[in-house]
Amino acid sequence: MSIRLHPSLLAADFVNIESELRRIDTADAVHVDVMDNHFVPALTFGPQMVGRIAQVSPIPLDVHLMIDNPDKHAVTYAEVGAHSVTFHVEAAKNCSSVVANL
Repeated sequence: MSIRLHPSLLAADFVNIESELRRIDTADAVHVDVMDNHFVPALTFGPQMVGRIAQVSPIPLDVHLMIDNPDKHAVTYAEVGAHSVTFHVEAAKNCSSVVANL
């Protein structure tokens, strides 16, 4: 079994996001933390930003939804370019539905 590396984009220099992504282009994926300032007390990327990152990223996006109601938003992140989507079970109203919709 080999270890897969998914460096987090949260620590990146967002002004130079393309060069930051090139620095980690040998990773298996880039981890993108999506926070809504409700489920967790911080605010990060929305779907538009994740879509733009997907357009310029040489590696797949591993999107981690730390948001209220992933039932409503998970598919959107998949549609804009997430290779994988992780969500918190306790934030979902119907986990089976989230999985089925993805």
